[in-house]
Amino acid sequence: MMPKQPRLLEKYRSQVIPALEKALQVTNPHAVPRVTKVTMNIGFGNGIKDPKLQETVVSTITRITGQKPVLTKAKKSISAFKIRQGMTIGAKVTLRGRRMYEFLDKLINVALPRVRDFRGISPKAFDAQGNYSLGFKEHLSFPEIRSDEVEKVHGLEIVLTMTAGDMKTGRMLMEQLGFPFRAAGDEDETVTKLPSKDAKKRVSKKN
Repeated sequence: MMPKQPRLLEKYRSQVIPALEKALQVTNPHAVPRVTKVTMNIGFGNGIKDPKLQETVVSTITRITGQKPVLTKAKKSISAFKIRQGMTIGAKVTLRGRRMYEFLDKLINVALPRVRDFRGISPKAFDAQGNYSLGFKEHLSFPEIRSDEVEKVHGLEIVLTMTAGDMKTGRMLMEQLGFPFRAAGDEDETVTKLPSKDAKKRVSKKN
């Protein structure tokens, strides 16, 4: 017996593809944008030399995604932060296929609504290719994490890599999937915007 396909994948095939075919005026379903992978990343920050924190981070990602993360290492030394090349600085996991759609469904319908004073995600966190970066200030929004067992709260970053090609199309895809975007003019940052590379460049110029 074939396992039932994820609910969000069913929605993508039955509702999102037809809607985007019409909106984008394309006739080939394979030309419709899609999410190709989701990456979750947590940096160790000030706990870069704290084995207990690192163990907690790895446990957090594993429990939330159902997949064991890989440790990320510094590509070069940064003396100001006492980081040496090759030092372990964080952990990340990449989700594709069935597990990716199951995670996105949970993100949209469970994790985001649990965020305190949530009013929608920022429409300004796309890069030029239409990929989206989303940050959580607290990992407690995910149902797998119990607040009574957490000693130290930490944030996490989620990146949606899509075939959208531009910001407008990326937003159209995410809205069709069910992501709730913040209303125009609402600058609430309850769910943090961990900026895209393009956004980071703009911020650095302002500073």
